[in-house]
Amino acid sequence: MKKLKEYDINIAKLSNKTHQFEFDMDDSFFDLFSGEIMHGGKLHADVELEKTETLLTLHFDIKGTVRLTCDRSLEEFDQPVDVQETFRMKFGPEDTELDEDLWQIASDTQQINVAQHLYDYIGLSLPMKKLHPRFLEEEDEDSDDDILIYSSKHAGDSDSDSDEGDDDDDIDPRWDALKNLN
Repeated sequence: MKKLKEYDINIAKLSNKTHQFEFDMDDSFFDLFSGEIMHGGKLHADVELEKTETLLTLHFDIKGTVRLTCDRSLEEFDQPVDVQETFRMKFGPEDTELDEDLWQIASDTQQINVAQHLYDYIGLSLPMKKLHPRFLEEEDEDSDDDILIYSSKHAGDSDSDSDEGDDDDDIDPRWDALKNLN
């Protein structure tokens, strides 16, 4: 996959300091992955890599738009994306995932590929409910602020909220009968 190599960073040749990398992603980038959520887009990623003797720290700053399909109307629309994430790679004896944001890579690793990280961070930034912008105003109108909660008191209930008194008096007799089943 020649296109995937565009997202390689040769860490063996880098000195122990901070390095800057830029990546542009378009429809051909999304074709490299088998996801059905994102159909394409145009994004730019600034990746800052801090290299030390034992650790690589990658700071991702991704901005642009992704083409999605509306869950309500099935129309395609452009969703703005603005992502800032940090990922760490620690040098060790073998390649292992230690945590979701920390991997261990072999000490003799020559290069890393950030394409999967870029794709994952973009996907994680998307809303669960994908709505065309024209439906967002309707969603705001139907917000939880308009929900009314009704409460009623049974006859004989007192207005006091104290915990004193018998709690057994408030139990429905049908539940009382269930206690006898043991």
